[in-house]
Amino acid sequence: MQLYLVHHGLAVGPEVDPRRPLSAVGRASVDRLAALAAARGARPVVVWHSGKLRAKQTAEAFWRACNALAEFQATRDLQPDDQPGWIRDRLHGDTRDILIAGHFPHLPRLLGLLMGSGDAPPPFPPHGVVALTTDDGGERWREQWRLVD
Repeated sequence: MQLYLVHHGLAVGPEVDPRRPLSAVGRASVDRLAALAAARGARPVVVWHSGKLRAKQTAEAFWRACNALAEFQATRDLQPDDQPGWIRDRLHGDTRDILIAGHFPHLPRLLGLLMGSGDAPPPFPPHGVVALTTDDGGERWREQWRLVD
């Protein structure tokens, strides 16, 4: 199983638009990273996002670039302050390749939990991508590659 953790692209501030869509710079960066991920072989069959506009727009760019036939949906447990164990438990035993577009501090905490680093998670690249793999149903994860904005 492959897991792609994607921090949403740069969004406009709430004073510009309270829905916080991607900025023009954020959209261009997300499109570039999605193309790079596809070139590295990212082909998720499931794309999840938090439902927040910036995460949805980010997920859509990766969905288009990596696998437009993938299941695409907003899902629970991906809000910035949600417990990362909730997603870890949902991933356990799943065999599908999944891409998650989400937020800080959730994604760095999830990465730390999956990598077994406890309270000191490995650094997560802001507005970047971390690709993980497991071959034991999600017991142990290892990083394959990362893309930095």
